[in-house]
Amino acid sequence: MDAASSIPANTPANSGKSGSGPSDGASPKEMADAIRALTMDAIEAAKNGHPGMPMGMADVATVLFTRFLKFDPARPEWPDRDRFVLSAGHGSMLLYSLLYLTGYADMTLDELRNLRQLGSRTAGHPEYGQATGIETTTGPLGQGLGNAVGMALAERLLAAHFGNKLVDHYTYAIAGDGCLMEGISHEAASLAGHLGLGKLIVLFDDNGISIDGPTTLTVSDDQQARFTAYGWHVQAVDGHDPEAIAAAITAARNATQPSLIACKTIIGLGAPTKAGTSKAHGAALGADEVAGAREKLGWPHAPFVVPDNILGAWRRAGSRGATAATAWEKNLSDSDGKTRAEFQRRIAGELPKGWTEGLAELKRTAISESPKIATRVASQRALEALVPHLPELLGGSADLTGSNNTLVAGQRAVGPGEFAGSYVYYGVREHAMAAAMNGLALHGGVIPYGGTFLVFTDYCRPSIRLAALMHQRVVYVMTHDSIGLGEDGPTHQPVEHLAALRAIPNLNLFRPADTVETAECWEVAITTRDRPSVLALTRQATPNIRQESGENLSAYGGYIMRAADNPRQVTLIASGSEVAIAIAAQTLLAADGIAAVVVSLPCWQLFQAQPAHYRDEVLGLGPLRVGIEAAGAFGWDTWIGPDGAFVGMNGFGASAPAERLYEHFKITPQAVVDAVKARL
Repeated sequence: MDAASSIPANTPANSGKSGSGPSDGASPKEMADAIRALTMDAIEAAKNGHPGMPMGMADVATVLFTRFLKFDPARPEWPDRDRFVLSAGHGSMLLYSLLYLTGYADMTLDELRNLRQLGSRTAGHPEYGQATGIETTTGPLGQGLGNAVGMALAERLLAAHFGNKLVDHYTYAIAGDGCLMEGISHEAASLAGHLGLGKLIVLFDDNGISIDGPTTLTVSDDQQARFTAYGWHVQAVDGHDPEAIAAAITAARNATQPSLIACKTIIGLGAPTKAGTSKAHGAALGADEVAGAREKLGWPHAPFVVPDNILGAWRRAGSRGATAATAWEKNLSDSDGKTRAEFQRRIAGELPKGWTEGLAELKRTAISESPKIATRVASQRALEALVPHLPELLGGSADLTGSNNTLVAGQRAVGPGEFAGSYVYYGVREHAMAAAMNGLALHGGVIPYGGTFLVFTDYCRPSIRLAALMHQRVVYVMTHDSIGLGEDGPTHQPVEHLAALRAIPNLNLFRPADTVETAECWEVAITTRDRPSVLALTRQATPNIRQESGENLSAYGGYIMRAADNPRQVTLIASGSEVAIAIAAQTLLAADGIAAVVVSLPCWQLFQAQPAHYRDEVLGLGPLRVGIEAAGAFGWDTWIGPDGAFVGMNGFGASAPAERLYEHFKITPQAVVDAVKARL
């Protein structure tokens, strides 16, 4: 009996031919060997790559893609498809081979021949957006596992909202020894176990080899016991026994917990002298070894040739999901109009009408009442304006909810088996939170935001970088953004972090000065669909400075906050809490007959994108420029030029009340005045 025959009729195993046996014209071994051969050929053509994992996991992948995975290459964006994540991204040829064999139109033999070449879809590691069927960018080990947790969570959240007829799919991930060594794997697996993400199935390539050699050199963990302790359903199988693999996946699909299947495999299976060794891991096998592998596998075909019967079996496996996709489309069309429209809107990432009205009212109120509040509190008020209008917003914090001000009235907590909420208590798991948010965004239907202290972006940085690389709408609410956090001291006071985040391409870093700017930065972050955003927010209170509520001036990245009464002699450029210092310095300078213009620069990236004439108009071409920011000076030369001055930090902070620290480090209005006078 086929191991998948017990699966309900609406699942992919019964939605068409299984593509799993000789009745389809090819045996499971022949189909797996096609993956091995294409892997060897492509990597040999590129003269570099990672053949070992694809050759070792080919049997597991064949069972998964021919018997279980719900997908349709003709409709690659089908919202209810199963998600497949190759966390061990170095084994990219496994995924590329599968996409070609199952019939994804944009993954051709020519793409395989051009592995790792400029302009090809087949990058060294899978890159989201380069080819359909690549669900996420992987390569930094463990990241894919964190993404998979986010995808599995998104599935449960949307199923709770829209019902199982529209949302009912699994998330599968292949992870290697390296993924499980990385610290993020602990955070991600612990979170998944706590939440009970029963539709997450991780296939562990248990080959016992890493680049340096046998994993016994570096690790003695009992991975199965470890995942059992997390609350996972755990099995171990022979990764080269198709029926055992199929039985394990069936059991995992029936479990109520997330599942780990430890697949004992031989890295580089088929390679006559390198199989089972680190030599198969990260380099082309070489012509002699490839020839020997062809002989050992019984694969006499020329490079990049897959016999018709084997390719036909793979293409039938790829087409078997069409019936399920068509049935799902009928479910969608049969849904009531309101449900259908809302589902389609959220999956498309579109925003509802009127969603900015609350933000506009917040800006008007701030100008009218001029509250002196921390921008983290202003951010909470912005969320209070957004959450009722954007059900796709999923908030959270890494155990700092009360400090980050990320939870608002009306938000329910997501918890074990409880997925109707819109707020996740991520615990002290910053890295997993950031990686899971990437998975949530990639899945679709969710706009995730999550908070921690700005200094802990160090723990989130790999995921933030990947969100930028993948052009994902993820919002990071990072509070306690400077020495202004006070007594917690230099361990918690970010100094270099603004510069480090500004260095990441395609990332918007916002540092708003007051409530009005905070509302505007939130609006830009939600509106911007092709990049993530970091909101760097204060712990200490700041005055409301902006007096215009109409146009979103923060969307320009920088603008004149306060003009001068006389011809400009100096431009004071600041961000965040230091804009108030610039305003005070402007008054002092005016008393001495020096005309200063104050520029607020909440987002360098957006300001850099403005036309040169606009930037020149804002900054002024001739006058002295002074930068003011309670952070390191790195990068400020872009705005102040070689003759400008910088008032900020030149080392780590200290433990003391915020007001005392600003005085101690000479980030004060008088220090600005002194810097100006020293250069005029």
